[in-house]
Amino acid sequence: MAFFKKFFKKKEEVHKTKEHDTKQVEAKEESLQEETSIAEEEKQNIILSEPIMELQEAEQEKEYQVEHQEVEHVEESAEFNDLVEETAHELEEQSETVTELQPAVEETAINEETQAEEVMKEEPKKKGLFSKLFSGLTKTRDNFLGAVDDVLRGFKKIDEELYEELEEALIMADFGVDTTLNMMERLRALVKERKITEPSELKNTLQEIITDILTAQENTPLIVEGKPNVILVIGVNGVGKTTTIGKLAHQFKEQNKNVVLAAADTFRAAAIEQLQIWADRSQTPLIKHEEGSDPAAVVFDGIKAAKARKSDVLICDTAGRLQNKTNLMKELEKMGRIIEREYPEAHKEVLIVLDATTGQNALSQVKVFKEVAKVDGIVLTKLDGTAKGGAVVGICESLKVPVKYIGVGEKIDDLQPFDPEAFAAALFNTEKK
Repeated sequence: MAFFKKFFKKKEEVHKTKEHDTKQVEAKEESLQEETSIAEEEKQNIILSEPIMELQEAEQEKEYQVEHQEVEHVEESAEFNDLVEETAHELEEQSETVTELQPAVEETAINEETQAEEVMKEEPKKKGLFSKLFSGLTKTRDNFLGAVDDVLRGFKKIDEELYEELEEALIMADFGVDTTLNMMERLRALVKERKITEPSELKNTLQEIITDILTAQENTPLIVEGKPNVILVIGVNGVGKTTTIGKLAHQFKEQNKNVVLAAADTFRAAAIEQLQIWADRSQTPLIKHEEGSDPAAVVFDGIKAAKARKSDVLICDTAGRLQNKTNLMKELEKMGRIIEREYPEAHKEVLIVLDATTGQNALSQVKVFKEVAKVDGIVLTKLDGTAKGGAVVGICESLKVPVKYIGVGEKIDDLQPFDPEAFAAALFNTEKK
């Protein structure tokens, strides 16, 4: 029994020891598990903390970059603002410049438009002038060109007989003997030089010769811009002198010129009244004295009036008494002295008016007046009423004085500036070259 008690006691002790050991083992296992759990947790924390740190570092880097970019943006913004301000300043200056230039640009545009309108208006005007000239030369053209065509149609070759008949046709058209001989000499030379064989080709060559004669004389301007002008109009009674003065005044007024007229033909009956009518038509002031008064005194008063009115042009009528050449010479000389003394700054022109219907007789009138005055130009009136228009060529060739105006009708605008090429074209029934 004692054995069994010891055995069971020992067994119980062993069992207790085993339980104790088991508890210790379990305790150790629990401890190990706790340690393992803590380690795992710490490991997990470490594993989790690394991305967080990386994220934090990335976030910090991003914040730095953002701050850096903001600084750069601020700097760029400042530069941009400076550029904007500078550009705005330049635009403001350009705007001011444009504003300053705008009136000039508008004025230029207006001027260009005005010039274009003037050119458009001028073209029909030129055509109108040529049409009037062409119509005015009808009698001369029929007389001259008809004779030339008859001669050329009657020959199949150019020979001396043809030249002789052409010579006769030119003389009959009032070209004058000397001028005709000179023209025929030049025609022969050109035919030889150019080897012309067809008679029909001579017409163009004649037109060329006539144009050369008409353009050979130096044609000074009737008036000079920017200074006062005095035009002394001379010529025998009955040639259309007073009418020419009235038409010239009208033309100058149309050109916005300030014009004064002086009635210095104090001897012809009704000369002053006639000029007054023309002055009224063109609304031009007329300086006049009583009939029979000193012509030079009228010119003197005309100069005073022109100066007072700051006129562009003073046109003086004069007497035309060829039968008393001595008195005429004295009158014109006295007028010339007064103009030079009282109006030295003025541009002076002496125009002689000739009647185209007198033909070659007009040459003798010019020669007489050239003895008493320097003649600067010719006005040939009444061309529309004569077949003797060829005298224009003879006068230019013989007297070496340019034709400045021609009258091709009775209307106020039928006095035209002389165009040599247009005259030759109208004479030969061709287009102006």
